[in-house]
Order: sequence, then C-alpha cells, then structure tokens
Amino acid sequence: MKERIEKKRLAILRILKDSEHPISSQRIMELLGEVGQEISERTIRFHLKDMDKDGLTEYVERRGRRITEKGLSEIEKARVVDKIGFINSKIDYFSYKMNFDLTQKTGTVVINISFIPLKDMPGAIKILVAAFENGFSMGNLIGLYMPGDAAGHEVVPDGYIGIGTVCSITLNGVLTGRGIPVSSVFGGLLEIEKGKPSRFIEIIKYDGTSIDPLEIFIKSGMTNATGAASIGDGRIGANFLEVPGTAREEVISIGDEMKKAGLGTFLILGWPGHSVLQVPINWGRMGGIVIGGLNPIAVLEESGIKIISKAVSGLVEYESLFPVAELTDRYRGEDC
Repeated sequence: MKERIEKKRLAILRILKDSEHPISSQRIMELLGEVGQEISERTIRFHLKDMDKDGLTEYVERRGRRITEKGLSEIEKARVVDKIGFINSKIDYFSYKMNFDLTQKTGTVVINISFIPLKDMPGAIKILVAAFENGFSMGNLIGLYMPGDAAGHEVVPDGYIGIGTVCSITLNGVLTGRGIPVSSVFGGLLEIEKGKPSRFIEIIKYDGTSIDPLEIFIKSGMTNATGAASIGDGRIGANFLEVPGTAREEVISIGDEMKKAGLGTFLILGWPGHSVLQVPINWGRMGGIVIGGLNPIAVLEESGIKIISKAVSGLVEYESLFPVAELTDRYRGEDC
C-alpha cells in the first residue's frame, strides 16, 4: 500500500514540475491520463492535501497547486528503480507532443536548455559560435533567454543566461509526425577521427538509465568536443536510432528538409539490416546516428565554464530560434 501511494504521489509531483503555472486537480488527472496513469480526481485531491501538509505542494488561490522546492527535492530523491527508463519515456512523450510542420516551418520543436553564468557570456558566445561553425552540432539554430524567462519547462535563474540548443529528439518528432516509427536505442560517446565518425567507445541504453547519457558524458569529462570541432579528432555525444528499413528514401528526404530548416539531420544513416559503425541492426530495420544537441555546450564545459544543462528540457516555438551567427548581436540588444 505504501509503495502504491508513493508512486502516485511521485506521478503527481512530476506533472506539477513540468507545468509552468499552478494547475487544478482535474488538469492533473487529464495530464496523468495522457501518459497512461489512470488516477481519479478524488484520489488526486486526497494526495494533494497530504502533500500540502508535508510541504511538497502548495495551493495558489483559485489557480490550483504548484510544486515547492521540497517537492522538487523529493523527485530528485525518488527511488532509482522508479526512474529507470524515464529518459526513454520522456523521449516518447516529447516526440508525440511536438507539432512542428516541416513544410510550413511552424510549430514546436524540442530543445535542451543550458544556463551560463552572466559573467562568462562574452567569452562563451565566441566559443559557441566557433563550435557551431565547425559542424558538430544539431543544426545551426539557437535560443536566447534572459533571467526569469521560461524556456521549455525551465525558468532561467538570476545571474544566468539561458541558451537553448536543438535537441536531437526533434528528429524523432518529425519522423513520428510523418507516420514513421522511431526507436531511440542508446546515447553514446562517438569517437571522431580526421573529421569523420569512427566508432562508439561508450554507450548507455535509454531504457536502462534515469539520467540523460549526454549529460553524464559531459559532466564526467569524457567528451573531447573541442578536439572534434577544432582539429577533427575527439569524442562527441551522439544518439543511435532505429527506423523501418522500407522508409529509407522518405527518411533521407525528411532529413534533407530538416537540415535546410536549420534543425540538423542524421550524421550517418545506414542500410536495412546492415550494421552501423559495428552496431548490429535487426533484419528489416535501419540504424542512424544523430549528433547530440549539447555538443557545443560540451565545448564550453571543456573550456572551464561551469554550466547547468538539462537535456530534453521542453518544447519551444520554432520561430523563437535563430541562426547562431546572430547570437552576438541578439545578446547585445538585450538589457543584460
């Protein structure tokens, strides 16, 4: 009984965490239903009252509930067994929720958000622009967010500037929207030799982790995105996907359109049933490697700038992004 209650409370807290504004118990019930959690509104109200008493949530008059700092901490301390596969579920959720129209170039795309200390921004901009220009990034678009701005499901804290990079899951969303099923298999550390991908030297499967693999590689100092971008030899974060082999021509066409839209595309797309960089592929399936959107941020980390990054952080309007070449002028135009 205690375990079931704990799971329901954590599910409610996660919904509140992902909401930008206080929400009602009815809305919580609807959002839980969308992710396959069937909990009655009466039960939700019961748990919310208990969580109010415990300081995990708080009631905002006539607006609903919001999560507290203690509630956020509770999510972080949740049993790790309950978090396994969380990243995979998050990928599926945003792939489905994304509504970008590749033909019209409108709608939402998935971003990663990184918080850069305000004092480090002048130097960070130069490094970022150079990292994008050298090609090991997911497209060439970026988002700029001031302190207090909402970026996806995150709010930029005081003393920081938010930088949004296109998440590789955007490719999943576009393919899914075109009726092509996509399976994100793993995130890996990809070795680059003479400017070309050589092999995966580390991998973390999405269905067996509670933390985004690229965040792990970057924070643990395992990347060498600087070397990959500057001299063509290094290690970058990349994702490995599988799609139906019969969709190859359509996938190539979609990838080309995404590249034109500044959103990036496959680094490598294999052939049906053939291994890709020694990664075996099942019959009828086709493997593809996509550059991780956080690689330019990895270059900043490697330069010694301390950054807070959150992969797959939420959805933003495509029109809110702009070419990284404009970052210097856009930043100067803001009241920082």
